Amino acid sequence: MYGLTRATTTLIAAAVAGLLIWFATQINDHSRGGFWAVYGLIAGAGLVMALSQLLGGWTKWGSPRLSAPFLLIAFVPIAVASLWIVLAAEPGTAWVHRHVLAWSGDLHIRGLVNDLKEYVAVLAFGIGLVFGFSFDTTGPRRRVAPAAGRGAAVDRRASDEPVTAEREEVGTAPRGRSLRGRNRESVGATRTPDDA
Repeated sequence: MYGLTRATTTLIAAAVAGLLIWFATQINDHSRGGFWAVYGLIAGAGLVMALSQLLGGWTKWGSPRLSAPFLLIAFVPIAVASLWIVLAAEPGTAWVHRHVLAWSGDLHIRGLVNDLKEYVAVLAFGIGLVFGFSFDTTGPRRRVAPAAGRGAAVDRRASDEPVTAEREEVGTAPRGRSLRGRNRESVGATRTPDDA
């Protein structure tokens, strides 16, 4: 069932992402506003694909949360590097665009930046995808036993099994053997050397 749910969610997300990319093709990207609309939609398509895995149960059906370590260690460097290329590819002569190109020349990476400008759509999709990977789930909620204290997790299957006293009450051993005719000691009783 898990695989079917994940596959269905991924298929729906791919359709939504494809629709967003198609919308992006309908926008003229020769103006600054159009440029950011196009690549914003493409980044949104990447985000949809990443979130489909979260919503499809990939991470055990828990509550979604933002993973700060992933955001800082993975997303921020990827976003900065990718946005550098996106800003260099922006049409027009805006202040940031001019400075990114000038700084690229100062850092001797202008050739690399110019080569990667042809793949701005891939970089935009990647920004959305990696941002979506910044979300995780806490896992399924677990019932807390009152006697165990606050925050202690309880295994539901183990807690639903009958305890020894309950099995003896109905007259069956743990493996289905009858307890009739056996010598039973009360729970908590200790044997002394005289009893042996």
